[in-house]
Amino acid sequence: MAGSFFIIGMIILTQTMIGILGNFSLLCSYIILHVMGYRLRSTDLILKHLIVANSLVLLCKGVPQIMSIFGWKQIRSDFGCKLLFFLHRVGRGVSIGSICLLSVFQVITISPWNSRWAALKVTAPKYVVLSLFLCWILQMLVNVIFPIYITGKWSDKNITKERDFGYCSSILTDKAKDASYAALLSFPDVLCLGLTLWAGSSMVLILYRHKQQVQHIRRTDASSRSSPESRATKTIVLLGSTFVYFYIVSFIFQVLLALFDQPSRFLVDISVIIAACFPTVSPFLLMSHNSSVQRLYFAWIRNAKSLLL
Repeated sequence: MAGSFFIIGMIILTQTMIGILGNFSLLCSYIILHVMGYRLRSTDLILKHLIVANSLVLLCKGVPQIMSIFGWKQIRSDFGCKLLFFLHRVGRGVSIGSICLLSVFQVITISPWNSRWAALKVTAPKYVVLSLFLCWILQMLVNVIFPIYITGKWSDKNITKERDFGYCSSILTDKAKDASYAALLSFPDVLCLGLTLWAGSSMVLILYRHKQQVQHIRRTDASSRSSPESRATKTIVLLGSTFVYFYIVSFIFQVLLALFDQPSRFLVDISVIIAACFPTVSPFLLMSHNSSVQRLYFAWIRNAKSLLL
């Protein structure tokens, strides 16, 4: 078992390091492009908040779990455990909300002028900042109760029943109370998931109709190139699909954890790996489909080669 825990620890360590590096690199790229005067779309601001939220998830869940698996210095205070769990929950919620906002704003942006969303095409970008602010506030309010049920493993409190999460524990309460609280926490997630699925399917339908229309007027190679807005939409659809897939898998593992008062350490660690998949993968999906970021990286590589030579 020690060997399997070591392998799991190395997987979480590698995943966390790659995810943090990817999110940090992408965030720096957006900041540099903004400083250089590149015109960033309103959706790029949402992506910045998504990157910050993903980083919170990786830092507040992956790092403590690594410390627990390898037996390094662990969190002994109740406040530290409560703060980490709260920040992780907020980061996870903002990540889900950002994907939802990204999909909804993009479907409004690419919708035809004769559609029902035509009136929102001009006004929607003005509400991006407000929507992101409300997303952070909502997640803080929803998850503010969460730290009450979290305690450190070396706490002096006399607790008879608790669920072990590796570096911290949660206080077990009656099933009815757990179910009502789970419903409260799940409602914003389910709402965002439904809106993301609706927006994703709408974008696919709009792109398909657009493709059918332009097939009759394409004559040259230049005209067959997809527009920047079309490429951005495909990237967001890919990002949303990846999110939905990992969210469903993560949700299944969360249900399995909830079924057991004392889940196995292996199940806890696997759920951490699954939950960190999207924050790790998403920055590289965005990098591979953003031409501006790619040009910036190629410029860095050329400059690095010239310095070495």
